[in-house]
Amino acid sequence: MTDDLPTPIVDRAFAAQPGIAHGFFSREGGVSSGVYSSLNCGVGSGDNRDAVLENRRRVAEALGVEPDCLLSPYQVHGATVVVAEEPWAPGEGPEADGIVTTKKGLAIGIGTADCAPVLFADAEAGVVGAAHAGWGGAIRGVLDETVEEMVRQGARRQQIVAAIGPAIAQASYEVGAEFRERFEADDPVNAYFFADSDRPDHYRFDLVGYVAKRLERIGLDAIATIGLDTYADEERFFSFRRTTHRGESDYGRMISAIALA
Repeated sequence: MTDDLPTPIVDRAFAAQPGIAHGFFSREGGVSSGVYSSLNCGVGSGDNRDAVLENRRRVAEALGVEPDCLLSPYQVHGATVVVAEEPWAPGEGPEADGIVTTKKGLAIGIGTADCAPVLFADAEAGVVGAAHAGWGGAIRGVLDETVEEMVRQGARRQQIVAAIGPAIAQASYEVGAEFRERFEADDPVNAYFFADSDRPDHYRFDLVGYVAKRLERIGLDAIATIGLDTYADEERFFSFRRTTHRGESDYGRMISAIALA
C-alpha cells in the first residue's frame, strides 16, 4: 500500500452516487520527472514506462481497484465507444474515445491534456462510462455514442449523471476562422460558443460549454462542470497547447477514471 496516494478532484453531486468511485486526477502525486512531473499516466508519452506504470498503479489504488484493472483506450479523437468486460494491458487498449462498463472492480478512464474528460454514472443500473471529448471527438458524437452504449447496457438516460472535468477554458483557447466555420456548418447555433479574440479572424472557443450543451441535447438532466483551466494552471495540469506554444518536446497526460465499487 502507498501512504501518499494522489488526491483526485471530485464533483460533490457526482460523488454522492452510491457504489461509485471516481476522480479527475491532476498532474500531482506521481513519480515522473521533467516535463512529465509528476503523475503522468500516458503510456503513449515518451516518459519512462516504469514511472508511468507506477503512476497508474497509484491511481488504481486510490480508486480501490487492482493495478491491472485501470483501463484506458487508445484515443484517436473519434466517436467509437467500447465496452470493457475484462482487463487489458496498459497501451494495448482498443482504438476508441469512449468506454463503458458494468463490471465491478474495473476502473475505466481516459487521458487528457486540454481536452474535456467526461465521466458518466447510472448508479442504480450499475453502468458507468468515460469519454475523451476534444473538439474532434465531441463534434463527431463521442458523447452521444457513450450515452447510447450506456443505455444499451441497461442505464436509463434520465438517471445518468455526467461530470465534465478540468479542460482548456475559453479564455485560453484561440482558434482560427476555419475552425469556427466547421462548427457553424454542423449547427448554426454553435456560433454561441465563440467569442472574439484580439487578433483578426480569430476567436475564443468554449469547449466545456459546447460539451455541456451536447450532453443537454442528448437528454441528460444532471450535468456538473469542474470549471478548472488546464492551460492556465501549470502546477496542477498538463496542457498540450501550453507545450506547443513553448516548443517543448512532449507533455504528460492526466487521467480521469470511474469504477463501480
